[in-house]
Amino acid sequence: MSTLSNSVPLTGSKLTIRPDSRQIAPVDPNERIEVSLYLRQPSPLDLSNAIGAPHQRQLLSREEYEQKHGADPEDIAKVKEFAQQHDLTVVKISVVRQLVKLAGTAAAMSAAFGVELNHYEHPEGNYRGREGEIHIPTELAPIVQAVMGLDNRPVAQPRFRLREAAASPQDLETYTPPQVAQLYNFPTNLNGSGQCIAIIELGGGYDDNAMAQYFTQLGIQPPTLVNVSVDGGQNSPGNDADSEVCLDIQVAGAVAPGAKLAVYFAPNNSQGFINAITKAIHDTDNQPSIISISWGGAEPPELTQYEQTLNQACQAAALLGVTICVASGDDGSNDRVNDGKAHVDFPASSPYVLACGGTTLQSSENAIASEVVWHNPDGGATGGGVSDLFDLPSWQAGANIPPSANPGGRVGRGVPDVAGDADPRSGFKISVNGQPQRIGGTSGVAPLWAGLIALINQRLGKPVGYLNPILYQQLAQQNLLNNITSGNNGAYQARPGWDACTGWGSPNGTQLLQALLALGQSSDDSRFQNSCTNISINGDVLSAACADKNGKSNSTQLTLMGISNENGQLVQANLNSPSTFQNSCTNISINGDVLSAQCADIKGNVHQTSITLKRISNNNGQLTYE
Repeated sequence: MSTLSNSVPLTGSKLTIRPDSRQIAPVDPNERIEVSLYLRQPSPLDLSNAIGAPHQRQLLSREEYEQKHGADPEDIAKVKEFAQQHDLTVVKISVVRQLVKLAGTAAAMSAAFGVELNHYEHPEGNYRGREGEIHIPTELAPIVQAVMGLDNRPVAQPRFRLREAAASPQDLETYTPPQVAQLYNFPTNLNGSGQCIAIIELGGGYDDNAMAQYFTQLGIQPPTLVNVSVDGGQNSPGNDADSEVCLDIQVAGAVAPGAKLAVYFAPNNSQGFINAITKAIHDTDNQPSIISISWGGAEPPELTQYEQTLNQACQAAALLGVTICVASGDDGSNDRVNDGKAHVDFPASSPYVLACGGTTLQSSENAIASEVVWHNPDGGATGGGVSDLFDLPSWQAGANIPPSANPGGRVGRGVPDVAGDADPRSGFKISVNGQPQRIGGTSGVAPLWAGLIALINQRLGKPVGYLNPILYQQLAQQNLLNNITSGNNGAYQARPGWDACTGWGSPNGTQLLQALLALGQSSDDSRFQNSCTNISINGDVLSAACADKNGKSNSTQLTLMGISNENGQLVQANLNSPSTFQNSCTNISINGDVLSAQCADIKGNVHQTSITLKRISNNNGQLTYE
């Protein structure tokens, strides 16, 4: 292989052959190959408007993102010219994803990018690989950020663990997804309606009839399922990864049955993984507000184009208000790397995702009796630790992230952020294409949190989006989650507050929802809707079932004060005067703290009008004015 003249190495493209690989033969020069070129951002992504309270953010729509941050047409033209010069064909252009896909023979690809391609044998599967760096023309160096697809080695493993079939004295009770949601106090009056959860799968599949039967047996209407093919990936049941696919769908679908589930099937390689994520983020058909990822691999020693490009995609998701939940790994602090050092899983280590760790959960009388770090003596433990690739984010500065257990004691991005039931001994009861299975792993925690966020998004009326800054800054001191203080994952120990095993802890769904609702409220805003259900109105009398300080629900009523109809519009003025709106308004209804009605103006014309109620709170189970 000779280096191209007038070319430079592509930053971050250097690869070595996988350990335990054996070269079989050169790639057939006529083999057709597709590669993805990711181009530079025309302008930096500014997340300052994406990190406040959900109701205060100024997020971009997918259309606005394309207009502001889509690939520069001149950059695309230069790539097209490069393709033509090297006998390559442009098969896809996505401006919003900054993506240009090229196709051509292996010989043309090798000549265009200055690489030598060979087939390799490996115990975990054969692959097409390369060594060294990719080279690109000097004029493309500032434009092309990554070239994916020349090497198609697997980059991720599913993060599930099966419970042993044989009975063991260490076995604990396992749960259906709704039972786990109940133990974690998920809101019961929400179903995720209006939301879409994207699920990334790099293999496996599911049987439609068996999937529908599972939900029916739980007494749940089967969710709407949409399959999306990326780079030729398909719903292909019949291998071990089916357990991952079924776990993801069944946990997310049972927790948020009203949400659409869009499953993005892609090949397990760097090109497929990144293309699936960017497809989901910018999908204008399904418009996911949450992405669940239960695949990952240990961070490499240095940042490569793969990690950099995927991380930038997650940053774009934050700007769009898309929450990405990622499993943190199932092999403890070494993350399946036997070099005596600690490693965290990627993409869980990206600062722009919600990294999900694992616990061992035990219950008694429908309540949590015990919850500790998941670390089985016979194998399997939650991933977590300190990133070697990503620096400490500003929002983690106050979380007391420990130094890395590795030499040098680097303080970087701490993983995970949150946790949930992951021990296969206390994990989920699911069905894999009609066969009952008990399963764990942080693979189940990512869709669990994705489902919870779908419920929260439904109630907020806006996406939670980039949750991490809120979680670590505005909410950290409110003890909203179930803090895990016992156990370890090898190199790191649980402790009060944040730790590198379980983050801030497992979810208390209703408490988290109430805290997010309260963020950004003024002193005049009502707060009763955060802890009251069955809210209704009859004339000017507001009724609800509100929880007292012990969690007991009480039926309570309040006569609304000071609301009148002023020429067809609802207004609220003096809270010391009786309301009069009910005399000239009809079809009066309430949704949360928003009162709606049809009111007549002075000419008798009827207007649809609404008003946000002010200063109403739940005072220990009773509706009152503050």
